[in-house]
Amino acid sequence: MKNDMTSLRQKLGYSVPIFAFSHCRDVVVEVTRAGGFGVLGASWFTPEQLEVELAWIDRHVDGKPYGIDIVVPGKYSKEAEETTGSLDALIPDEHKAYMDTVLKEADVPPLPEEEHGRLYEEILQVGRNRTASGGMRLVEVALQHPQVRLVVSALGEPRADIVSLLRSRGILVGALCGKAEHAERNLKAGVDLLVAVGTEAAGHTGEITTMVLVPQVVAAAAGRVPVLAAGGITRGSQIAAARALGAEGVWTGTIWLGTRESELIEPFQKEVLFAARSEDVARRRCWSGKTVRMIKSQLSEAWERPDAPVPLQAPLQAVLWNPAQARVVRAKRKEYFSYPAGQGVWDLTHERSVKDVMYQLQLEYAEAMERITAPDD
Repeated sequence: MKNDMTSLRQKLGYSVPIFAFSHCRDVVVEVTRAGGFGVLGASWFTPEQLEVELAWIDRHVDGKPYGIDIVVPGKYSKEAEETTGSLDALIPDEHKAYMDTVLKEADVPPLPEEEHGRLYEEILQVGRNRTASGGMRLVEVALQHPQVRLVVSALGEPRADIVSLLRSRGILVGALCGKAEHAERNLKAGVDLLVAVGTEAAGHTGEITTMVLVPQVVAAAAGRVPVLAAGGITRGSQIAAARALGAEGVWTGTIWLGTRESELIEPFQKEVLFAARSEDVARRRCWSGKTVRMIKSQLSEAWERPDAPVPLQAPLQAVLWNPAQARVVRAKRKEYFSYPAGQGVWDLTHERSVKDVMYQLQLEYAEAMERITAPDD
């Protein structure tokens, strides 16, 4: 079947096949304005906050389309979805006590009472996003913004009602997958785009490397839908490699964390990122209850100890983790700070602009293609 890259390019309006996932609206805007396709991580926002973010993006992308990413795990706490009370009440005392003990032993002070209350309420609201009903609430917000042309499911195949609703509005549906069997399930669900996420990637990843996974997903897609490659991609030469493997482009994330536009990351947090090497990131369940590739810290590794409780199902583990992480950030304790990052973190050494990163990626891609197509001597 004919490759669908031209069609995808036309539908999504990008000129450079670089998809940029970020929780920061400024990154989404700058990548999109530079010819790529920005995708906002929506699950960190309440529906009200997401409305503000999307309205701002609408005003700054020069009329270009962009996307959002939602996280609805295939398995999550049904109690968390159904309860009308506080999610905090569903977290076992054992887990709370363990987290508090680790931080007390490290002399990481608790948050001031007012800040703790405000943050905790926000975290509890955001925690509800990682359920089927919570994901639908975010989709409903996105539907109010015609420039949102792509909605991507980051965990598990999207529900049939969500796919039907989005397609009826002319919005493409994508899905991340870490195995060929994930790709098959997403194809049955009716997605328009597959993102093959290798284990090198930040966030929720499986165990198969990008180089091995991409051909499997391309084969599973069998020309029915385009495939993007993700995982450890920070160089234009890797874009060329992804294209050679059959991908239509790349899905990137970690590379944007160190940019000036990534304002959700404080300076001391960026210092941790710039100091990290590929071996400093690992897959851990302490962040969300699912395996997340993240920077190892004394806090993350405390959850690997034999005496640590078993991480909770989503979204409860995140409700437990995020206030603890906020304490670490407020205290500026680098050795206890963790953040989702892929093995490509090695390439983050100093702050750069999104425009510079986009230019460098394209220049390296062109150079790589010249090397590939140059005649042998």
